[in-house]
Amino acid sequence: MPERRTVALVTLGCARNEVDSEELAGRLEADGWDLVEDAADADVAVVNTCGFVDAAKKDSVDALLEANDLKGHGRTQAVVAVGCMAERYGKDLAEALPEADGVLGFDDYTNISDRLQTILNGGIHAAHTPRDRRKLLPISPAERQESAAGVALPGHAPVDLPEGLAPASGPRAPLRRRLDGAPVASVKLASGCDRRCSFCAIPSFRGSFISRRPSDVLNETRWLAEQGVKEIMLVSENNTSYGKDLGDIRLLESLLPELSEVDGIERVRVSYLQPAEMRPGLIDVLTSTPKVMPYFDLSFQHSAPDVLRAMRRFGDTDRFLELLDTIRSKAPQAGVRSNFIVGFPGETEADLAELERFLNGARLDAIGVFGYSDEEGTEAATYDNKLDEDVVAERLARVSRLAEELVSQRAEERVGETVHVLVEGVDAEDSAEGAYGRGAHQAPETDGQVLLTSGAGLAIGRMVEAKVVGTEGVDLVAEPLQGTLACGEEAGR
Repeated sequence: MPERRTVALVTLGCARNEVDSEELAGRLEADGWDLVEDAADADVAVVNTCGFVDAAKKDSVDALLEANDLKGHGRTQAVVAVGCMAERYGKDLAEALPEADGVLGFDDYTNISDRLQTILNGGIHAAHTPRDRRKLLPISPAERQESAAGVALPGHAPVDLPEGLAPASGPRAPLRRRLDGAPVASVKLASGCDRRCSFCAIPSFRGSFISRRPSDVLNETRWLAEQGVKEIMLVSENNTSYGKDLGDIRLLESLLPELSEVDGIERVRVSYLQPAEMRPGLIDVLTSTPKVMPYFDLSFQHSAPDVLRAMRRFGDTDRFLELLDTIRSKAPQAGVRSNFIVGFPGETEADLAELERFLNGARLDAIGVFGYSDEEGTEAATYDNKLDEDVVAERLARVSRLAEELVSQRAEERVGETVHVLVEGVDAEDSAEGAYGRGAHQAPETDGQVLLTSGAGLAIGRMVEAKVVGTEGVDLVAEPLQGTLACGEEAGR
């Protein structure tokens, strides 16, 4: 009997990439590959790269080189790059990084098993020439769904799969295989983006915005619940646009209550919201629907009007603060996070002061700050009024210090609150020593966590009610109250 083929998936970047990796894992497992966690135990190491900013691209290259170092010292015979960086640069990446035995774009995903087998056998699969994926779908959103069948859309595999291709767990199983046992999982709501922010290259390699069918999102959520998932996080490049290509821009407002009713799911969280597209009805659903978290991941990027216009974005400090006031009037404990770019071309000291005014008034739970750098193929890269690198670095350090102070202050405001914590870890040697998890206002990996003073009687995936008694920076320290909540009990309001 021939030895089984083994493959390891190494995922970098955002939650959308994690979903894509699990779809690739589903395809490979369905074609007979054994999935292993450690690249050193795999015949082929597949690195799902990130192509967003320079730091992420460097991490992706480092991961590829690290996997390449395994060759000749164990089982690993080939290293393959997939994901956004591979899609964005194609043959240029293959030429610049000969350590990668293959560079596969999104169009290769449906044939991922054959591609890996060819590479494992010593063959060569020519890397693609990059192209603007926005041109693969019609300009009109209303015409995209009919055209989507011939376009590779990672994470959009239909739930109703041919017999023999879907995993064996049941008729609702999507073409997806979970790569960890965490009680939270991301669900892709859509792909691509129609916005034209001058600093962002993502639409060019992720394509135009296209929604998944609500039935696919629901069925995948039901399947994840069967796998023990308690919290789902809806991800895309822009969740506030969901449904516009399906004829209903308010489709998210009707989908969220349906997702909240899926048996076994205790939390539904929405990420990646555009402030300019926030609708009163969406705010109402996010702040009043049981099991839908009052959580707002708002992409502000800046608050000075002139900088926002140069970014091809909308809004200003006062409008953004008004939006936050509206949210908190409906859900006082709502969680809000955002990212910001400092040192954008043409940014003045007055613009930076305006951003600092917003940050001081916004009371955000989590803040990400990035210094501007040119991204090839973007409009901003052509701007003339660039700031010196040392000026960008100084502003980045200045705003980062302010952000760290402000999120610590916001955490301290929550002392005395009751939080409902999804347990994600318990001390393996002594549960009485404590456990950790996340409250309703905290998304995985980005927003800090809740440190429970005792883990006695707790298990990963359980929900516990706790009182916040202290803070450690952005993290909360909380004392468990009365054990776990009953499944389906409203949490986080």
